[in-house]
Amino acid sequence: MSISLHRRGISGEIDIVASKSHTIRGLLIATFASGESIIHNPLESEDTAACLEVCRALGAKITLGPNSIKIVGVETFPEEVTLDCRNSGTTLYLATGLAATSGSRITFYGDEQLNKRPLNELLNALTNLGVAVEAEREGYPPYTIKGPLRGGESSLICHSSQFLSALLLAAPLGKGDTTLTIPLLNEKPYVEMTLQWLKRQNISYQASPNFDSFLLKGGQSYSSFETTIGGDYSAAAFFFCAAAIAGTAVTVRGLDYYDSQGDKELLTILEKMGCLIKWTNNAVTVYGRPLKGGQFDLNAMPDTLPILAVTACFAQGETLLHNVPQARIKESDRIASMVANLRALKAEVEEGSDSLLIKGDGHLRGGAVKGFGDHRIIMALAIASLATEEPVVIDSTEAVKVTFPTFFELLEEISKEVSR
Repeated sequence: MSISLHRRGISGEIDIVASKSHTIRGLLIATFASGESIIHNPLESEDTAACLEVCRALGAKITLGPNSIKIVGVETFPEEVTLDCRNSGTTLYLATGLAATSGSRITFYGDEQLNKRPLNELLNALTNLGVAVEAEREGYPPYTIKGPLRGGESSLICHSSQFLSALLLAAPLGKGDTTLTIPLLNEKPYVEMTLQWLKRQNISYQASPNFDSFLLKGGQSYSSFETTIGGDYSAAAFFFCAAAIAGTAVTVRGLDYYDSQGDKELLTILEKMGCLIKWTNNAVTVYGRPLKGGQFDLNAMPDTLPILAVTACFAQGETLLHNVPQARIKESDRIASMVANLRALKAEVEEGSDSLLIKGDGHLRGGAVKGFGDHRIIMALAIASLATEEPVVIDSTEAVKVTFPTFFELLEEISKEVSR
């Protein structure tokens, strides 16, 4: 579906959706735990729906309630099963690790986008730890694994932090101890999030201070739990930047100040660009001010690249968004996607191997752009329409359902439509 957006005067308060990353971790841990777990305030999206179906296919008993999910962990895994992860990379990676501990023969695949995502490093590490792996194309879905994960030693290059998170969740359930060496780690805060879940489960592990090595004791188990999922900083980022671009105030409710989500750091970047940030309990207000450019390392927060690239167009001076090579292996090549789209909107932008340089002059023209079926590209371009000189026409907008189904409704609630 294509839409034409041209909006003005954004201001007000919104309740942000729950964290996708926390929701999926919770669902998978509950599936591999003994007893009944309850997850309150889960994210409802296509990604989490895909994860729920994976959990059911593995044998979990799931009951959906009003704003809650009850999960009875798997008692007996099926001998053989095929799991469709749809478009959810988080589900694919994390479920692959955990499923490797079951001893079942399990095939993973996804939609066309997901089947293009490389994860050779993760599959090689599982092989080193005793798991049998078969793949039609080496390092890509679809592939079949058969455990059990026996433990041992492996080195793991983490272009995506989810490779490491998959093994951190799985190794404690393995037969023996596991030692991991990590020569490269992108997106460190997401590993910290996974370790928080392990701590809540009283899982024994050792980690080096800079996360370049881990020792995880085998033979451990997960227990049932009850938890409430906090708000999603990755989703909130679009409304933080909306305030910055429009020069107004937007309050986002439902966020935990102490959460380890990496995209929380976007607020620090917006402060450096000139915005005022104020916290009140579980709500944060961003006050837009005249913006200035700067240099920002996005390695820990690659999902913010699209919206920060848009925001930089409305700043004065150059903005360099760098050290984010993993942005090229998301739902789309987000560096290339944003270069094409910003140029279509008449921005001056230069592409690097792991970076974007935006030469901001405080405005964008407007025009037709491509969503590339990528939810974060689409939402970033929709926010751009708040301050473009002409409407922004975006295709494939249905992709926002992957993580943020209510995005356009919230945008409509707190902005005034010029044309559509």
